[in-house]
Amino acid sequence: MTQCFRKGNAVGRLLFLLFLAMPLIEIACFIVIGNAIGLWPTLLGVLVMAAAGVLLLRHQGISVVNQMRDTLGRGQLPARSLADTMMVGLAAILLIVPGYFTGLLGLLLLIPPLRGALYAWLRSRVQVVATTTSASYGYAPPRVEDETIELDSDEWRPR
Repeated sequence: MTQCFRKGNAVGRLLFLLFLAMPLIEIACFIVIGNAIGLWPTLLGVLVMAAAGVLLLRHQGISVVNQMRDTLGRGQLPARSLADTMMVGLAAILLIVPGYFTGLLGLLLLIPPLRGALYAWLRSRVQVVATTTSASYGYAPPRVEDETIELDSDEWRPR
């Protein structure tokens, strides 16, 4: 079986079920909101959320990238800034995708305290392992040994 369905992986199962339920939730939201405010205001709301997603991606994305640059300038690892950048990007994508439920999730991801709580939760569950390697795997320039001529310092002259 895949990693998602193994016993004890509740987060994987939850994400899988959310992925399956997302279209049904969006359809239900469209029906409920459409009945409450009408067809054209419902469609206009989706367009406004998409435009807001594009604008927020541009504004907050630039500010988070500047914050990440400042963190690197101070000599610190930008783990939190990188996580904020990814969450803001995901929020903008969720706002751009047509639908009220995804728009709500995108708006929630744009709230900094909620992003901080999500970052703390992810940080407690994710372990980053740094690896290094010294093998070149064929990226080094080829060596030519049979045509190499070694000269002493008195035998060499510049052209």
